[in-house]
Amino acid sequence: TLVTALTEGAPDPAHPHCAAHLHTPPLALAAPADLAASALNPSMDSWDQAPAASALETALTTPLPAEIYPHTPQPDALITTGGTEANQLALLLARERHGPVQTICAANAHHSITRAAWLLGLPQPVVIPAPNGLMDLTALRHALIHHQGPLLVTATAGTTDTGQIDPLTDIADLTTTHNAELHIDAAYGGPLLFSPTHRHALRSLHRAHSVTLDLHKLGWQPASAGILAVPHHHDLHALHHHAPYLNADDDTDAGLPDLLGRSLRTPRRPDALKIAVTLQALGRDGLADLIDRTLTTAHHLADLIDKNPTLELYDRPTISTVLFRPTHTDDTTVATIRPSLLNQGHAVLGRARISNRLWLKATLLNPHTTPDVVFAS
Repeated sequence: TLVTALTEGAPDPAHPHCAAHLHTPPLALAAPADLAASALNPSMDSWDQAPAASALETALTTPLPAEIYPHTPQPDALITTGGTEANQLALLLARERHGPVQTICAANAHHSITRAAWLLGLPQPVVIPAPNGLMDLTALRHALIHHQGPLLVTATAGTTDTGQIDPLTDIADLTTTHNAELHIDAAYGGPLLFSPTHRHALRSLHRAHSVTLDLHKLGWQPASAGILAVPHHHDLHALHHHAPYLNADDDTDAGLPDLLGRSLRTPRRPDALKIAVTLQALGRDGLADLIDRTLTTAHHLADLIDKNPTLELYDRPTISTVLFRPTHTDDTTVATIRPSLLNQGHAVLGRARISNRLWLKATLLNPHTTPDVVFAS
């Protein structure tokens, strides 16, 4: 009864009119893998509970961070519940390296950065402007000069509101010059690495001390499927924790994996399974095709909006987020459109306030959606 109620009462992320959030329709092959993980229920807190799952996770977290850090010999990655946990871990690792780091982020940063600083007892982040949705480089330079270290700059590759990517190379240059560390939240944009057509947008990603990815966005995984990547395996040593009943010394001395150092959680699901199934079935080329088709649809939709005199386009999409609003309309009217469409069961659109104006937001994440169908709605 409850499953039926959930089915009838929930928006379907596969529907072309459901485009409010970074919420994807899961791949048909990833969903049953997630079901298998639930049925087998291995707990990823000790090797004896999950020997095959831990081997699979190791096999996954070896090549994935190498996509980001191709020039370091032993990059590593943790499987997380999503971008929020990955960002929290990034700040935690920076704190363990340097003490109470001062975080610097732009107004376009994900809310989890501020929440992580609060949770970890760090100073409140210095928030610099993000005119037109991108980190202001002049403001960043000023902040780096006028705040005492240790400093951690967090940049964004795929913002929640507009999908834009901060100027990563320029930001990395500034952090290098001013001896600050860099974390890049690429929860949305990170999977562009799989696409030869679009990976150039992530130039300089490898210069970050940590990178967040989220494969339940442009990876089409059932939530959750987050990743925190670091350039060196030893960057994760601060997470080590000892509980004799889970990682006894004789087990680790015998070479068994110490899974407690792979997360702040104790029991955790084998989320690596569905990701591995996806990569095994689709490979790089298959994922690249899904990503390329999705971005092409977003650009086509932007073209249709731009040619329609009754609609105003915010900007060309960087990834797959398209902002628009009716022309000659005030913010109050724009604000009423979204709940009206939702309450009528017609469409689920998001909203974003950019440049002091309210915009309707279509976040296209279904590779099978055609722009004509979206536009016709």
